[in-house]
Amino acid sequence: MQQKARIPGTTLFDGMQARKGYDLNRMCFSFNDAANRAAFKRDEEAYMQHYALNEEQAEAIRKRDVLGLIAAGGNVYYLAKFAGILGLDVQDLGAAQTGMSKEDFKAMLVRHNEQPATHA
Repeated sequence: MQQKARIPGTTLFDGMQARKGYDLNRMCFSFNDAANRAAFKRDEEAYMQHYALNEEQAEAIRKRDVLGLIAAGGNVYYLAKFAGILGLDVQDLGAAQTGMSKEDFKAMLVRHNEQPATHA
């Protein structure tokens, strides 16, 4: 079995993380429905209990801790649904993941986009 390369400061979303975050991601997916977003806003604790979030996941939700949610098995694409409830977008999530301000993160994306292509 090949060992996976680790990237310092990055949580690799692999099969183990997917299993760990199944309930969290299932809850976040439910936010595609406006009625579910409203139900979450009415009673976050009951909503988290309905989806059987573990204490690590629930605490990260309470603290709005994006990096904690990722460490708890959250997938950024599902977490974007949760972030939308908070008025955040994917760039806010990317900034949180990298420890940058949103403005610095956006500038990094622009710089990366402006680099000449290195692949043929």
